[in-house]
Amino acid sequence: MYKQILLPVDLEDDDSWRRALPVAAEYAKAFDATLHVMTVVPDFGMSVVGSFFPKGFAEKAIAETGTRLHAFVDANIPDGIAVQHVVKHGRVYEEIIHSANELDVDLIVISAHHPDASDFLLGPNAARVARHAEQSVLIVR
Repeated sequence: MYKQILLPVDLEDDDSWRRALPVAAEYAKAFDATLHVMTVVPDFGMSVVGSFFPKGFAEKAIAETGTRLHAFVDANIPDGIAVQHVVKHGRVYEEIIHSANELDVDLIVISAHHPDASDFLLGPNAARVARHAEQSVLIVR
């Protein structure tokens, strides 16, 4: 049923993947799907903010994040699952949606929110992805 599954993770926040990762891995195994594990390096927002960072900072951050994402996958994704590592730079929800379209994924698996928030709330990125994605979105609470 699903052949391409996207799992966005925040490498700085275990709660962004702790519940969603086992679900995504289970689906990937069950359907023999490729699991696209992605993370997003946020952009600076306003260009004036970027002027305070050294030249090449974004490229260095993206390269370091790629190294960290590979280590994350090695430590957390079970053997036997085909994995693609995806590092993007920009607004988190926009990059998730863009990557889902670019990679032609069938399913996005994303965590709902931080556990200290109300159980009835979605995080802003999960809510935007659920509203705007063309693919099925599985929100794991």
